[in-house]
Amino acid sequence: MSPRKVNKEEKRREVALACFDLIHDGGMKKLTVAQVARTAGIGKGTVYEYFENKEDIIFEIINMHIEHHHNQFLETIKDVKTIREKIYHFFDFVMNDSEENIKHFNGYREYLSIVLSDENENMCNFNDKCNDFFKEQLKMMIEEGISNGELQELSRNFIDGIMIFEKGVVLMKMTQINFDAKKSCEDFLGNLFDLIEVKK
Repeated sequence: MSPRKVNKEEKRREVALACFDLIHDGGMKKLTVAQVARTAGIGKGTVYEYFENKEDIIFEIINMHIEHHHNQFLETIKDVKTIREKIYHFFDFVMNDSEENIKHFNGYREYLSIVLSDENENMCNFNDKCNDFFKEQLKMMIEEGISNGELQELSRNFIDGIMIFEKGVVLMKMTQINFDAKKSCEDFLGNLFDLIEVKK
């Protein structure tokens, strides 16, 4: 009887899932292939059957983290009643200073430093997909707000601006010690909703 053929993509995900917390425990730059092999319960040589290098492993683990974040975001906004609250949740990643979120935020910072220094095309394409996902969610929220009478039609004109502002706040939070991301977001959103909300 011939051995069962292993699905490479499934195996990559299995290894990444086993190593899900490694990037937070020691950081991406300190992660080693030996550590991944030990954590996943496979030989070091076997790791290279599924990953080209350490950066490829990090990419797959981050891929899973982002996928998890996407699913959490969709779950969170599912039962939120107003569009204002939904858009506040859109900014939760940068406003939330809980220990758990800061851990993820710092992981994302390290990931971005790798993307910027290595010019990794796969990672850049992945970033495009993440951006498209959140832009689509934002569009859906805005359209929902317009159709249910919460928002004015001019709200559509602010979608790109909201996306760019959020990315700018992420960058400032990463690079400035005394930057108050929560206050900046709350001020921006307060002013934004003064403009786009339908006045009752």
